[in-house]
Parts: sequence; C-alpha cells; structure tokens
Amino acid sequence: MKGFDPKFKDFPDYILGITRQIWEDRGIATLHDYYASDIIVRSPGSVVVGNEGVIAATMATLAEFPDRQLLGEDVIWSGTPEEGMLSSHRIVSTATHAGDGVYGKASGTELTYRILADCHARDNRIDDEWLIRDQGAIVRQLGWHPKDYARDLIAREGGPDACVKPCTPQTDRPGPYTGRGNDDEWGARLADLLGRIMNADMAAITGTYDRAAHLAYPGHVTDHGWTAADGFWMGLRAAFPSAAFEIHHRIGRHDPLMPPRAAIRWSLTGKHDGWGAFGAPTGADVHVMGITHAEFGSLGTAPPTLRSEYTLFDETAIWKQILMHTGEGL
Repeated sequence: MKGFDPKFKDFPDYILGITRQIWEDRGIATLHDYYASDIIVRSPGSVVVGNEGVIAATMATLAEFPDRQLLGEDVIWSGTPEEGMLSSHRIVSTATHAGDGVYGKASGTELTYRILADCHARDNRIDDEWLIRDQGAIVRQLGWHPKDYARDLIAREGGPDACVKPCTPQTDRPGPYTGRGNDDEWGARLADLLGRIMNADMAAITGTYDRAAHLAYPGHVTDHGWTAADGFWMGLRAAFPSAAFEIHHRIGRHDPLMPPRAAIRWSLTGKHDGWGAFGAPTGADVHVMGITHAEFGSLGTAPPTLRSEYTLFDETAIWKQILMHTGEGL
C-alpha cells in the first residue's frame, strides 16, 4: 500500500475503512484528506466536480437520513498502489427517512437499498468516481413510482430547461483515471455474457447462469433463475433496442476464500425507441449508466456458472431524461 496510510492493510480495507469513517463515524471533514479537491463524481443524475460539492451532498444526505449505515458486501478491484487502484464497491445501505430533504418531508420510513461505486485512488486519495445509488428502491419505499418522482424533481428544479442535467456523454467530464481494468478471465466471461445479451443473444442466459442464480436488480428486487434474468435484461434492451452498448471498465478476481467474481461498468446510449421497461417509446435521447457484479462457481464436476448477479442503474435518471424530452405532466 505504497503512498497510503499504513493503518490500511490492503485496498479493500482502505475502501471499507474510509467509507465507515466518513459516514457512520461522522468524519465528514476527512473528505478533505481522502478526496482530491478537484474530484469528479459521476452519478446517473448529475456530474459533480470538486470536493466541496461532495461534502455538501454528504451533509445533506445525513441530515435527511441521520442513522444511515453503509454495509460493504464486496470490493472488486484492480491496479497497483504505484499506478493507482480502481475499486468497485458494493454496498447495502440502511437508513431512516428522519429529516426533510430531496425526498420530501420526513416520513420515518425505514429504507434498504444498494449502491455500486467505482473509485480510483492513488496516494491515499480518491480522485475519480462513478456512483450508482438504487434510486428506484429509495423512492418506491417512500411511496413514489420512479417516473412520478422524476417528474416532481424536474418541476422542483425549475423545469426541463433549468433542471439538473443527468450524466450523459455530453455532460461528463474527463478525469485522471483512464484505465480499463484487467485481463482476468472472470471479467472477460462477464463482459462476453453482457455483450451477447445486448446483441439479443438471450440464450446466453440459460447457457451461462446457474438455474438457481441469485439476482439483485434495481428497485431492490431479489429474484432467482433463468426466467427472472431473461425478463430483466429483455425489458431493458427492448426499451432501447438501437442504443449503443459499451463496456467502460472490466475487472476479474479470484481471491482466497472468495468465489471467482467480476465487475463491469457499462452504458447504453441512444434513443428510447422500443416497448420495454420504460413504457411506450418516445424517441428521447437516453444514457443508461450501469454496473454489474457477478460471482461464479461450480457444484461438483459441472462447468462453472454465474451463481450471483448484482446489477444497478438509476430508474429515476432514465425517466428524467424521457420526461425532459416529452414534457409529459410538466
């Protein structure tokens, strides 16, 4: 861990440790130490440049959800301390909606949802980030449909022309990290699987997923097996059939006492020109930022299969882009 605080034993320990220190231990001021002053944080809903914006957003979240916990499920990473390391951090968050904020008046609702965050760190600082929070899960648990929440958010932000623009290739900003991950075989397997699915080879699901695969999808949906995986990916791709699919980052790892696993950051960019998970086609230009984690394994002598999958994108950001185009209900 050259260049990092010696209290951290390895990179996962660093990622898990600073996350707890910042959020649960209320060490918000340590963001001045752990985040670069000019960090770029991309989430589906916005692009934030600079540490001051990150600190402000952290305080606003804790004011609305003061008991928030961030439970690290996994850290899938690549790189070296010398060249920089990229972590794909999967989190289960619990929180009580105890304060007024962006999600409305305090309701007392207890929430559970996932986050997937890709962070680049070097010399004890994070300087580039891609963050997907399961907004669909949050707003549903608070009584909203993601489309209705997106419509209300656009109105509160001043309408389609004035509102905060989602992250797209046009609004994104280049950051210091230009790596693409590693060449591990498990990352390659997941990349091949996603590419086949996005090319309408849905038979890849029955050929690669375990029949009992554990699945975790946007909206804090938990499901199992081939039919559920097919339905999820079919619904997404059918909504954007002509959109360009791109893999931006690929990691595979096989660590002691852990199953072989992989993390892929990907996107769909194009028109909302099909019937699928987002209703009637509107022709809206849409950018979907997605991250997928997978775990592989084998029972007995059978060939390895995908046994667990975790995929996130932000449904509210997709609906926001559609509603900004149609103006429906605004």
